[in-house]
Amino acid sequence: MTHPTSDVAFTPTVKALQAARGSRAAYAEMEARGGFRTAIDEDLATFVAEVDTAYLATANAQGQPYAQHRGGPKGFLRVIDDHTLGFVDFAGNRQFVTTGNLADNDKAFLFLMDYAHRRRIKLWGRARVVTGDDALTASLMPQGYRARPEQVVLFEVEAWDVNCPQHIPQKLDAADVGGAVSHLQARIAELEAETARLKTQIASGDPR
Repeated sequence: MTHPTSDVAFTPTVKALQAARGSRAAYAEMEARGGFRTAIDEDLATFVAEVDTAYLATANAQGQPYAQHRGGPKGFLRVIDDHTLGFVDFAGNRQFVTTGNLADNDKAFLFLMDYAHRRRIKLWGRARVVTGDDALTASLMPQGYRARPEQVVLFEVEAWDVNCPQHIPQKLDAADVGGAVSHLQARIAELEAETARLKTQIASGDPR
């Protein structure tokens, strides 16, 4: 029997809770269509290209969970093929918790958030660490980004889903706000200069 891909999250216990609390019927309809999406389509690829923040969750051999923030310039998270994402792991505090967890348990979860547009995407899959592959590292390293690459993480997507925007606060990126403010300041300066010119013309009696 083929199980829907959403079973990666909807265990029998979860389904029992959904049934008890009244949401099972809606999710059963989704399961009848196969469950969550599995391939990286154009919409997901476009979303990933704008991501500058990601949270990677892993668990060790004892099942203890751990979530780690990963960030960089927009596009640091790359689509490699229709089931694989990859990014350069930059040198940090050198705790290596995620690396150790993946050595024992390759199941992983990526959580991507876009506060500006109030979207969030959840991805289930398996991840592995690649070291010593200079060509792969170079292909994934963001150009001009001042960070020291340490290794590469490849994430094999098994299922993904988009959450509704409910309760997501809208937050804007400082760089985007700064660009908008700079544009407005330049426009204000233009209008002020034009106003000063017109006042001078009026005061001098120039009809032009």
